[in-house]
Amino acid sequence: MEALLADFGLKANVHAPEKSDISTCLRAAVDAAPDLLIILAGDGTARAAAEMCGPDGPMIAPLPGGTMNMLPHAVYGVTTWQDALKTALETGQERPIGGGEIDGHKFMVAAILGSPALWAPAREAARVGQARRAWAIARLAMRRAFSGRLRYILDSDPPEKAEALVFMCPLTSRALSDDATALEAAALDVRDTAAAFRLGFHALTGDWRAAPGVEVEPCRRAHIWAARPIPAILDGETVRLKAMAEVRYEPKVARILAIPKAA
Repeated sequence: MEALLADFGLKANVHAPEKSDISTCLRAAVDAAPDLLIILAGDGTARAAAEMCGPDGPMIAPLPGGTMNMLPHAVYGVTTWQDALKTALETGQERPIGGGEIDGHKFMVAAILGSPALWAPAREAARVGQARRAWAIARLAMRRAFSGRLRYILDSDPPEKAEALVFMCPLTSRALSDDATALEAAALDVRDTAAAFRLGFHALTGDWRAAPGVEVEPCRRAHIWAARPIPAILDGETVRLKAMAEVRYEPKVARILAIPKAA
């Protein structure tokens, strides 16, 4: 990273923090008010950076350094982080990125609410080779799945029920154009453990929108409530929401260094 930036004549402070120090490192980097904050990490770290920067803070460049890399792939295409950064520095343009907000948390890729979110910690444990911990979390998720459905209202629609809700941002949605002014909302009726397992472990991949029991529509604001705190995944990170939550479309979560669509 240092060598690549030096080739462009740029002065940079490069940090490679331990996982436990990422938030502290991000906070210090944002407070230093750089012209550009480059993130070589997963979608969750890019989400945290965007949340700290806000719509008027430093511009960010989210590079693919995680597991799914949905945000970097949507911004720069499927390529290496080196090529993505070179292209961004050569042809990049400032661009506001829209997304969603839920209980003060921003997201730029997607939010998953409901029982499938219980499987995310098991997925992460399995990814780093912690098989025993992954199995323990999976057993807990299996016991808690389907113990309470979500009730929700999308915009001004009548109240409905679902086992899980997914909100996709315009940049990563297949149903909306990336300049849309709404979120893609999908209600999922996953009624068995196998379906919840598949969504929780392979969330947002494959053509799950075409599966039976899935209803998709654009949405600018949603109200969700349940009998207990709602498990959620925001851009790959696990979050525990209150028993009543509001999701809304945010037209400018942060500023990103994007590349022209033709590139």
